[in-house]
Amino acid sequence: MSVLQANALPLYQQISELLLRDIAAGRLSDGARLPPERDLAQTLGIAVGTLRRALSDLEGKGIIDRVQGSGNYVRASALPASIYALFRLELAEGGGLPTAEILDVARLPKDPALPAFGTAPDAHRIRRLRRLSGVVAAVEEIWLDGAYAAVIGRKDLLDSLYLYYRTSLGLWIQRAEDRVSVAPTPDWTPPAFPHAPGTPVGYIERISFAQDNARAEVSRTWFDPARVRYVARLS
Repeated sequence: MSVLQANALPLYQQISELLLRDIAAGRLSDGARLPPERDLAQTLGIAVGTLRRALSDLEGKGIIDRVQGSGNYVRASALPASIYALFRLELAEGGGLPTAEILDVARLPKDPALPAFGTAPDAHRIRRLRRLSGVVAAVEEIWLDGAYAAVIGRKDLLDSLYLYYRTSLGLWIQRAEDRVSVAPTPDWTPPAFPHAPGTPVGYIERISFAQDNARAEVSRTWFDPARVRYVARLS
């Protein structure tokens, strides 16, 4: 686990999501005892009270057993869906909390190179730099069909777009279809990404489906294969 950085989610929820992803990645196994709370809080660079709130959240989800006088134990068999359940990138060593830095938001005519989606002639294009527990991992371009919102601004967006869609737009992304390949980084790639524009890297094209099974969104993600992996787990 790495020290977390400030983002739109409350800090205790960042901790909760990080632990969920570490359990899903197998870094924390079923029945494992977590480090003592003070040691774990120090490792994460947070207050013990914040950690305890995160652990209470996980206990409420049935994923942590808190045994008085003994410690906190993982129940991986009860793992619930994370708000990042459809985010398939993880650090090479596993896990990592996703955060996002907004690079640009604009409403534009749909790029004809994209797969068909939605009903509006235009879409909200969102470009972001993605990190995993502070490590620069990917750049991404999301196109959300314009019918779902008249205007979307930078200040509206959360680190989890799917959480923003659900809470602000009434849009639930139920499933996604990913196509993974290799592609050159785009010409708008920011200097913080470790590969210059035009460099071949890992590439994901995703079509996301709403609760009515309509194609709501198309996204393109260019990721650093030296730092992160695309992971899909079957159960």
